[in-house]
Parts: sequence; C-alpha cells; structure tokens
Amino acid sequence: MITTIISNSVQGSPALRHLRWLCTAPSLLALPGPADGQSALLHELAPAHWLPTDWPERLAAVAGRADRLATLEAAATGRLGHYFEALYACLLQEILGWEVIARNLPVREGGRTLGELDFLVRNPLDGRVEHHEIAIKFYLGYRAAGDAATRWYGPNSRDRLDLKAGRLLTHQARLSELSATRSTLARLGLPQPARARVWMPGYLFYPREQRLAAPAGVAADHLRGSWVRAASMAPDQMINVVPLEKPHWIGPWGQVEAPEPALAGGIAERIAAGGPPRLFARLRQSPERGDWREVERFFLVPEQWPETAG
Repeated sequence: MITTIISNSVQGSPALRHLRWLCTAPSLLALPGPADGQSALLHELAPAHWLPTDWPERLAAVAGRADRLATLEAAATGRLGHYFEALYACLLQEILGWEVIARNLPVREGGRTLGELDFLVRNPLDGRVEHHEIAIKFYLGYRAAGDAATRWYGPNSRDRLDLKAGRLLTHQARLSELSATRSTLARLGLPQPARARVWMPGYLFYPREQRLAAPAGVAADHLRGSWVRAASMAPDQMINVVPLEKPHWIGPWGQVEAPEPALAGGIAERIAAGGPPRLFARLRQSPERGDWREVERFFLVPEQWPETAG
C-alpha cells in the first residue's frame, strides 16, 4: 500500500499537497466580459494573483495547525466538491489572509430555494466584500464520428462543461445580484457584495486518437491530460502507472514506493470489460530524490462511454 505522499516543499499530509496545488492552479474558464452578455459585476478569480511573497512559509505553517488539518482531513472523506470548498476556505484564510464572512448561504424566496452563495468574503486589498463561486472539474473531449460538434463530458457523462459553465456564469455567479439575496443578507446583518468572482480549476482531457481544439471560453493556460479506450491499451503501456482515487485527483501525485506492476493493468482490464472510467497517473522516478512523481495523467474509458454514463 502507498502510504507516503510527496510534495515539492511540504511532506506528510495529502491536504497540504492539495492546498499547495490550489495556490497556483489556473482556471479552466476564460471569463467573458460585459460585451459577451455577462454581468459587469463578474470578475475573474485567480488566487495566484494575490499570493503573498511568503506564501510557502504560510503553507508550511498550516502543518502546525492540528485543528485546520483535522477539518481538511475530515472533509477529504466526503464528496470532492465539499473537500475543494474546505481547501479553498483554508487558502483564503491561512494563505491569503482574507476574511470569510459566510459559506454556503442559502437564498430563498416565497418558500423556494434560489441557490446558495458559496463564499462571502472580504478582500483585504480594498476592503470590499465579494461573492465567490467555485468548482473543480474534470472533462473529457469527445466528437462522435460524422459529428462536427465536440462535447466535453465528465467521467460521468451526465456532467458537461458547457452546461456547468453556463450555470456557473449565468446563474450561480449572478445570485448575489438578486433582490432576494440582498434582502437575505440585510435580514442576517451581512454586508452586500460589491462584486462576484468565479473560479473553476481542473483539467481537460483530450482524446489520443483525435485532434480536438480547445473548447470556446476556456483559458489558454488550462491544465491538460488525455484519455483513451481501455481496450486499446497494451499491458506495456501501463508500466509505472498508478490509479488515482479521489481526492487525489487534485494536484500532481507523488509516492516513495515504485508503482505496483499489476495494479493498474488489472484495473484497465476491468474498464475494458465495461467498468467505469478511471483516472491514472504515469510516474517517473526522480534521479536526485529517488521518489516517483507524476509526469502525465489520463483517463481510461470503456468502449460504450460516453453513451453509457460512468
């Protein structure tokens, strides 16, 4: 069993490795401007732009916060999205020094829930209150034979990039503009946000057997991987490969031990037989340190994907 996680500067806790990645991770989305029909109040959210010069030291200091690590480790056992929100709260408070005023604040009108504000925060650079909507996503590009359109699906193909981005930009991020939201905040004695920001880090996975252009509205510096049908992967192509379990989809993987030769190959066989898509990392041993680090990540999918949801 793999027990040790490697990070460039922080060892010991997977949560610290994940948090380090979030500090500099780019967004998948290139935020449209008002001319594209979006609200003039909507702003790009890029935590890397606000990192203090001593952010590595602040990150290392989190290792000494037993309460904070316990919160993150507990969140890591649940859904990936909830864990991501816990990591983001830690990033805001412990690394950036922003005040988190409220989280997951429901907005209701006439007995109906309109949505939730992911984060209500105070930007210390100008003292203004902001509404942040966040998500972490992984999408695979697919174009059917004879079809001009490319669609970007999650491993579970009921999830799609265009649908998620549309909802994030036109509904979730604009929730703070609604009169019902402003009434809710006033009733709770909370400040009104001056702006909204959106951040959706993650990866896009491109098919190895097709050349696909990046989808419209995606940032040029987005992180990339690949995907391939499991049945087309020869056994020797699974050497030095490890399966990645959630929450370790977040950030590059590393380990001390050499990859188990038969593990990834056995999983690939089960996927080829109709099992659900799985994420893998190809590792390379560092000649200086001797540990193994991710150099590539890819999904293996069954033949029927995406017609059958994973």
